[in-house]
Amino acid sequence: MNVRDALEADADALAAIADSPTDVMRNLVHDRTVRVAEDGARATDPNADVEGSQYDGSDPEDLLGFISFDAQEETVHITQIDGTEDACERLLAEPVRFAEREAMAVEVLVPIGDEDVKAAAEALGFEENGFGPQFDGSRTIRFRLEPSS
Repeated sequence: MNVRDALEADADALAAIADSPTDVMRNLVHDRTVRVAEDGARATDPNADVEGSQYDGSDPEDLLGFISFDAQEETVHITQIDGTEDACERLLAEPVRFAEREAMAVEVLVPIGDEDVKAAAEALGFEENGFGPQFDGSRTIRFRLEPSS
């Protein structure tokens, strides 16, 4: 598995994973830190000419997941995460490493029933911290990882 920065060219593939409009995902790539996990066996050179690709650069079958996050005050907020359990764990480790260097906490909202993201968060030491807000009528659980002392 290869983890890299997301590119605008990934917007269609991200939209397919997140079941979200492409333009929303394109804006996400511009507004947040976004990383993608791709199948290492199928990964291609990100500098290669992608002209003519139906996905403008990445195929949803090549991407195993993605994460977006930003840092505000003393917390790194995961704004979106989706993908396989292994990809989610690997991707979630990226903002955790950043937060550790900066002595910041990390928060992720996990939709109830999303066992892949929940398992990834628990594997990295996140603890349940009550219910989070609802999104599109779905309840979330807030997971938080405090900075180590």
